Amino acid sequence: MSRRRWTRREWLAAAVALGACAPLRASPPFPAARPITLWVPWPAGGATDITMRLLADIASRHLQQKVIVENRPGAGGTMAMPILQQAEPDGYTIAQIPQPVLRVPYTQKVLWDPVRDVTPIIQISGVTFGVLVLGTSRFRSLDDLFAFARERPGELSIATNGVGTTPHVVLEELFTARGLKYIHVPYKGTAEQLLAVETGQVMVGVNSTGFAPLVDSGRLRLLATFAAKRSPRWPSVPTLRELGFPIVAMSPYGLGGPRGMPPAIVTALHDAFRKAMFDPAFVHEIAKYDQELDYLGPAEYGAWLREQYQKEKIVVERMGLARGP
Repeated sequence: MSRRRWTRREWLAAAVALGACAPLRASPPFPAARPITLWVPWPAGGATDITMRLLADIASRHLQQKVIVENRPGAGGTMAMPILQQAEPDGYTIAQIPQPVLRVPYTQKVLWDPVRDVTPIIQISGVTFGVLVLGTSRFRSLDDLFAFARERPGELSIATNGVGTTPHVVLEELFTARGLKYIHVPYKGTAEQLLAVETGQVMVGVNSTGFAPLVDSGRLRLLATFAAKRSPRWPSVPTLRELGFPIVAMSPYGLGGPRGMPPAIVTALHDAFRKAMFDPAFVHEIAKYDQELDYLGPAEYGAWLREQYQKEKIVVERMGLARGP
């Protein structure tokens, strides 16, 4: 008896049938597949980097999966946004979302949108800012800075953590709006800026409260803060509002993922990081930098991001910093 040869079409049909009968392999539950990457848009070694690494370590225990911190400094704290925009919304790529990401789209052309391209996960804390000089500096008040800028136009060098950041915007209001000139020196993060002030590379620094240990040690002098009220840590240091400037500048931050993350994954990340942020070790660590917890869940944090994004547009336009068409 002769054997009939199968045609190519019959072989393909058989293969498909066998594949249909094979058991489907379920994807491992999140986050079992691999470690999670948390992008921090500031240099390693600064206050934000240090606290984020501790937060990631504690969250790893609750997720039962490693959370790896990667740094992407530059562009005023916005360098993590292109990463989120291009990442898969599977929960394995998340980032710290600092205040400047809500302002920069109004001051320069970018390809990302801080509301459209972010899935809010959790708000964690916030920083305020201060004006700093060397502990032995001749400057003892903001009036001293204004007087120097008035007497020697364009010689006062002031460092911030980047163009378009909150310190830069406030400086424009304090100096440029009053006809005073200064040299703006942007740095990528807190650590290198504070080193520049300490070593005399710049005369003044405006930074977040990562400066706290240096002020406490006397190596730097704090002239004023941008907070709503005086810090119990430095009760003799006035706020800008006390000095007659209607400015209160806080910079809350949180975590976000790429657009379109499934609710179950958002919940898993939120729950782990919420436990981590309320861990006594993390609370103790941020207190070193005069910070407190400022918790918001995904829905509340998302609403805050949308509202603040609209407010930043008004601020940028009022300051004359809006980019052209």
